[in-house]
Amino acid sequence: MFKPLVKIICTGIVVMGVASCATNTTPADDSLYQAMGEQAGINRVVEGLLYRIADDARIVHHFADTDILRLQEKLQEQICVEAGGPCEYTGDSMIDVHAGFDISQGDFNALVEDLIAAMDDEGLSVRVQNRLLKRLAPMRGDIIYR
Repeated sequence: MFKPLVKIICTGIVVMGVASCATNTTPADDSLYQAMGEQAGINRVVEGLLYRIADDARIVHHFADTDILRLQEKLQEQICVEAGGPCEYTGDSMIDVHAGFDISQGDFNALVEDLIAAMDDEGLSVRVQNRLLKRLAPMRGDIIYR
């Protein structure tokens, strides 16, 4: 049901970038990971994001054939890596994940809005949110249909 979400998010979602993106480097420290509440905090953000996507008529159709449990796992890995946590991203590249889904700028923006709302729900400060979004932003070009 959420296959395109995997594509948008693992693109994760929301102006994102992960270890799977060769152009992106791993953070030098784990301060963002700590600020997000470590793995438990990241897991809550991802869960909130998935619930928001399920209720978002703008993008939910992209996830109709998605293995949600796998998507959840890969998003947790991706965000953990980008935050400087002790994780490894084991998913496919953002280009491969999103190929053929015709994800528009509007779709991408909707996912980012949902991610921000999920982070708000967890009480993450705007500064912490912006740090994560900055890490994820390089994935945009690999996700949006050209």
